[in-house]
Amino acid sequence: MSSNEAQPPRARQPILYADQLWRQQRFFAGFLVAVGIGMTALLIYKGQLLQTTNLIWVAYIPSGLLLGGAFLVYKWRSYVEPLDDGLKVSALRSSVIIDYGDIRSVKVQPLKIAFQDNRKRMVAPMMRPLLERPALFVRLRNDEAALATIKKTLGARMVWEDTIAMPVKDADAVSWEISSRLPERLGQNQGGGRRRKRRR
Repeated sequence: MSSNEAQPPRARQPILYADQLWRQQRFFAGFLVAVGIGMTALLIYKGQLLQTTNLIWVAYIPSGLLLGGAFLVYKWRSYVEPLDDGLKVSALRSSVIIDYGDIRSVKVQPLKIAFQDNRKRMVAPMMRPLLERPALFVRLRNDEAALATIKKTLGARMVWEDTIAMPVKDADAVSWEISSRLPERLGQNQGGGRRRKRRR
């Protein structure tokens, strides 16, 4: 393939909840580090760094680094990826792999559909820019035990009744990739655009 040809989209897609949180909070983490470094330098210059009341400024530096690192790890850990043995959905602490036989359908719809009626209270201010974006809706077969496990792993915000709703960077691409792996090759899902051929 020449470098001028379009590259196929990556099947692994970041879940944008974590990306949005990182974008909003990285400046605060950077601010803590910057203030800590500035004040530490000033106190060293004045010879007052070792005073007990001034040590709090030094603590701003590791606090900002830890906070920024936590948001970055959350971003790296939050993704959806179609694998050969199932659909992997990864969250901060753990992940689940959903067998393709347990998927009833896949759709691309605005995220706001998952937050209607009594679920509106789950919309945090930082999520509002995502509501109009295309999201991946993966509807699962009605296995209460399996759904309970998935909901416990991914959280109530992502699991809506029997559906996992995820804002991702390219919802159409991952939708087609999942659909090409479904046992029954369900075709009712996929949002706009033509269906891509499955890569061999």
